[in-house]
Amino acid sequence: MTFTTLRRTVVVAMAAIGLSACGINSIPTKEETAKARWADVEAAFQERANLVPNLAEVAKGAAEQERGILTDVIEARAKATSVQINADDLTDPAKMAEYQAAQNQLSSGLGRLLANFEAYPDLKSITNYQMLQGQLEGVENKVRISIRDYNEAVRDYNTEIRTFPSAIGANVIYGAKPIVPYKAVTAGAEVAPTLDMTPSGSATRATGANDNAPAPTASAANQ
Repeated sequence: MTFTTLRRTVVVAMAAIGLSACGINSIPTKEETAKARWADVEAAFQERANLVPNLAEVAKGAAEQERGILTDVIEARAKATSVQINADDLTDPAKMAEYQAAQNQLSSGLGRLLANFEAYPDLKSITNYQMLQGQLEGVENKVRISIRDYNEAVRDYNTEIRTFPSAIGANVIYGAKPIVPYKAVTAGAEVAPTLDMTPSGSATRATGANDNAPAPTASAANQ
């Protein structure tokens, strides 16, 4: 091996080490991980939206007030499913806020509807309602987990592109932008809106999106 060849080999090796230190591989890897976790979030929310039509059947045994709330839920579902986020939108705070607001509105409507359902013992005894309650609990848990995993992936990616020396590669090579985490839209809301549907007979409500709102009572449901 000649000196020139050796020198070229050393230069190439040093360049490879330098590029690696600048996040040449880790940045796109972490970005793809965050995008994959976001796909899980969307899938969980879509699964929840798919359960809404089943509520229409259950609501047939409820009073007019509950059917009115169901109309709000159906409209919120239409809004939530119409707001789409693609991979390129994950760096757009405005689009992410719009998506989160739509999902929080659906969470709030579902919580109100199920809270009023608790005022009807006969309705709660219906097998379909019990099955739907269990399905919603499972889906809400899936939503919480998927949002948690997405936020962790986003935090990992954002830290990578902001930390030296990876920040050099992020700016010079990729032009990387921070990804927006899934966070509360309404003041006081939790990161992942959930539905409290414990079969205790007391009124339940959505937690997270409207955590400070009073839960409907049985007397209010019968007015």
